[in-house]
Amino acid sequence: MNEKDAAFYRAWASLLQWMRDYAAEKTGATFVKEADFPDYIYRMERPYDLPTTVMSASLSGASGKPVLLVNASPRKAVFKEVVLHPFESHTYRKLKLADDGENLAEGKRVFTRAMLYHLADELYGVGEAAPA
Repeated sequence: MNEKDAAFYRAWASLLQWMRDYAAEKTGATFVKEADFPDYIYRMERPYDLPTTVMSASLSGASGKPVLLVNASPRKAVFKEVVLHPFESHTYRKLKLADDGENLAEGKRVFTRAMLYHLADELYGVGEAAPA
């Protein structure tokens, strides 16, 4: 695996950790591993060299229903990307390796922990006034 791909998967592992942190900090949010990378599942006795086995994960509600689904491209994909998909929505966001070679970015804008938290807060309705 080349260094650019390795950097992409390290950035993906960081995003997954941010999701775990969010779930740990927010009441009603849970981190759920949805799927492993296929090459991890079928690796037999070969060592696994990516920083995580998780290919797809979600931030879910207390009932287990996903609120935000995220997934990363498998190793065999030529163009690597992370897709953030609010569940039950037709919109989604795509992230690629940033120009700095360390973070994920949406276009030229680096995707930060604060941006993930803001998106998740919007999806969970954190900070919204209760209906009258």
